[in-house]
Order: sequence, then structure tokens, then C-alpha cells
Amino acid sequence: MVQNYFDDEEIKVVNMLAGSGSTSDGSFIAGKTKATYFNKQDASLKSDKFKVLVELTGAEAGEHRLGVDLVMMLDVSSSMKGKKLENMKTATKFLVRKLSHVDRLSIVKFSANAERLCRLRLMTPDAHSYVEGLVDGLEIDSGTNITAGLEESVKVLSNRMFTKGREVAIMLMSDGDPFPRTADGSQVSINNVAVHTFGLGQDYHPKVLHNIAQRSNGGTFSTADVENTKTSNLSIAFSQCLAGLLNVVVQDLTLTITKVGSTIEKVSAGNYFQSSNESEGSKTISFGNLYSTEIRSVLVDLVLDEVTESQGTDVLEFTYTYKIASGEVYDAPPVIITVSRTETPLTKESPKVLMEEARQHTANKMKEARKMADANRFDEARGELNKAKDYLKRDGLDKSHPNIKGLNSEVDQFLKLLESPDIYKKLGRAFAFASELSHALQRFAARGDVNELRLFATDAMDQYLDQVKNYEKFPDAPVQSSNEDIKERKVKNPYADIADILSMHLGEAIQSLKRIQDIINESH
Repeated sequence: MVQNYFDDEEIKVVNMLAGSGSTSDGSFIAGKTKATYFNKQDASLKSDKFKVLVELTGAEAGEHRLGVDLVMMLDVSSSMKGKKLENMKTATKFLVRKLSHVDRLSIVKFSANAERLCRLRLMTPDAHSYVEGLVDGLEIDSGTNITAGLEESVKVLSNRMFTKGREVAIMLMSDGDPFPRTADGSQVSINNVAVHTFGLGQDYHPKVLHNIAQRSNGGTFSTADVENTKTSNLSIAFSQCLAGLLNVVVQDLTLTITKVGSTIEKVSAGNYFQSSNESEGSKTISFGNLYSTEIRSVLVDLVLDEVTESQGTDVLEFTYTYKIASGEVYDAPPVIITVSRTETPLTKESPKVLMEEARQHTANKMKEARKMADANRFDEARGELNKAKDYLKRDGLDKSHPNIKGLNSEVDQFLKLLESPDIYKKLGRAFAFASELSHALQRFAARGDVNELRLFATDAMDQYLDQVKNYEKFPDAPVQSSNEDIKERKVKNPYADIADILSMHLGEAIQSLKRIQDIINESH
């Protein structure tokens, strides 16, 4: 008989604090995502190819962030004995201490079978102590039945009674191959849940964990070492994932791009779902949630319509929508991109466009290198990575930019992991899978040396990285609360919210002025 729960603890406090962004009736200011775009300022009169980069950036989460319903799915198979089990306990206790009274947590352990250790409960100080006691009491068993653990974790979330205004996620940690082999979780229906997977050590099957994360709703795959713990460990990996989950600013983010005086040839937005409206000539990308200061970059390849004389022409329109903590849906006003058409265009390609092309090119080369290494074609794999490094030296790229440095570091780390088939099998393949999904989602995943490799990391992730390093040294010292985290970031950047709001309103004002100018021109 299948046991159902329906016993999740009632949410008594929906928002962390009354503060900036909230109004007297409990609703919230909707300006939590800003849009910017980058392109050349002019183009020829002919029907030419043209690129536009659209970026959506999450604002600071603020005191009214979404509460998280989180299930920790922990491997207690026999291979976890010793150092691995202790690492997992240490990492999990840091995570528990970071959760606040608006967050709920359940623990599921799995080996040959799966068991829910506690219901989904609010993380009050008493709950912290109780859950840490459960973690300390974890003991080793046999088997690695990922299917059973995942089914139990999904059930905890699907059986919730209190669901309004919540962010949901599963964090799955394993160090070994599924046993029995068929218990790899591939047949489990994950529904609309993000499953963030973590591979510990060198003996697990990275493709299994990658595939589970990939088919979930925005889940990442991270790697953690048990030897080089200064640059890669489970505490770091957990902390970086948690820094995102505790700072979700919007949900159900969608971007709609519509052709204007052009044809849309291609929209590059990674793994995110795209839908088309042929009659309107538009494409809509569905991103799901967005973390504080996280960026989604969308590169649009256009073919501009031919014109007969020099003039300014509209070439693209975009708008976006999202849902905020109160459940309110925000529809951004349309933004129309205009380009000066001339016989002799003078401007060069936007550096931001070139940088995004370089990122996508690097990610593609790394994916090809991984496929070659899987087929034991290691010389060819290294050749692909060297081509990626050559591309990163091209003219127009700002070699000193952190993103370009990060891409070079990622390629260099992968090259080291291709030095021998044995190193690749133990560490390189997992690194490659983690990188592929990270780039496809434009979302940080811990892999390799996380001190150097910070692609897609947010301000909160940088903050948590410093904290978890201190925690590793002094595990009994108090851990700063998520409330205090937000206050600390505001002290460092007190004008962040104001800048975001002004930026959004400025964009709306420019569009209004443009429309007024169009009306004046038509009247003449």
C-alpha cells in the first residue's frame, strides 16, 4: 500500500520582514527584473544579417523573497562510509543553519530503500536542532536505489497542503552507481520540480545525475571532491545551490521576441523551451525562475528587410512577463529596437554580442570534446578545446573581462582532466557534464576549482562561498542568517534596488518618447 503524507507544517509567516518593496496592503512592487539589449547602431540598406542580444537580470531579492520548500535526498549506501559520510553531514548542517522561518525542509535518506526522516517543517531554531540531530544520526546501509529516493522526495512535495507562493526543489546527493542498475531514477516523474544533483567523489555515474537534473525544471548538476577540499567540496557545492534557492526573485519568467522589419532566423537561449507564433512572427522563451542578480542572455539572429533610403527602422520588439512573491503577474511594456540604415555603416559589433558568441562557441566545443573523449578520441578532444582557446583570443573580445577569463579557466581545467583516460573517467566526464548543463541553463554549478570558475555566479553565491569557507574552518561558529545576508548585501550596494527601478522606468520613458516622436512625424 502506498503511503501518502499530507502533513507538511502550516506556513505561519509568508514574508521575512516588512520592508522596502512592500506596500501597506501586503502586495509588492513588481519591478524585479530589468531588461537591456545590445546591438550595432547602424546597418546597411540591404537585406543583411544582424544580431541582437537581450539580457534579463534579476534584482536584489529583498526582505520579501519567496520561501523555499526543500527536500534533501541523501545517499547512505555502503560506499559513503568514512570521510564521505562526514563530509555530507557537515555540508547538510551548514545548509540547515542557513534556512529561516519562511523555509521548510524534509530529509529523505536512501540506500536499497528510501525513508523520509521528517515531514516538511518550518526551519525555526527548534527545528534546526531537531534536523541536525537527524543528520548526525545517519548511518550506512547497502544499495544505491536512486529511483526509490527520488520517488519518495517527489511525493513529499506533491503531497503538500500549503503551496501558495513557494519555491520548490530537491537536492540529491550520491557517490555511487545506481544499484540495482535499473534504479537510476530515469522513470520517475519529476513534475514541475527543480532537482539539483551532486556527485561526490570519483566513483558515481555522472550521466545518471546529469540526466535527472536536465529533465527537471531548472535543476543543475554539480561535482564535489573529497580530496581537494579547498577548491571543491560538498559544503561549497551545497552552499552555491542554496544561495540561488534562497534568493529567487521571480517565477514563470517568459520573454517574447517579435520581428519588426526583419525575419528571425535563430534564437539562442540554451535548453529553455521555445514556442513560436508564425502568424505574429514571434518566439517565446520560458525561463522558469530567476535568482537575484542572475542573468539570462538571449542572442537573436535576424535578417533585416531591405530599405531603399537612409532612415531609422524598427527591427525587433520584445516584452517579458513574470510572477512575484505575492502571486501578482507583471507584464513589461514592449521595447522596440531601432537601427539606423545607411549605405556605409560604421559601427562595429557590440562587445557584449561578441562575448555571448564566445561563450556559446566555447560551450559547444567543450560538448564536442566530451563526446570525443567518451569515444576514446582524446587527441581530437584536446584539439577541440585548443580551438576554443584560439577563439577566445579573437579581436573584439575584452580579454580582461571576468567572463572571458572564466571561459579560459574552464577550458584549461578541462584540458587537465583530459591528460589521461583514467583522470577523464574519474573526474573529467563529470566536469564536462556539469559544464554543459550549467551553460545550457546559464546557471552556476560547482565543478573543478570553484575559486577560479565563477561563471554565472550571483552576488549571493559569492557571499555564501566566503561563509562556507569560514564554516569549514570553524563548524561550531554561528552561521549568518539569510535575513542578515540580504542586509549585508544592501550595505555593500545600497543603491541596487533604486538603480534597477530607475533603469526600468527610464526604458519605459524612452519608449514613450519614441512613440510621441513617431506621432509627431506622422502628423507632418
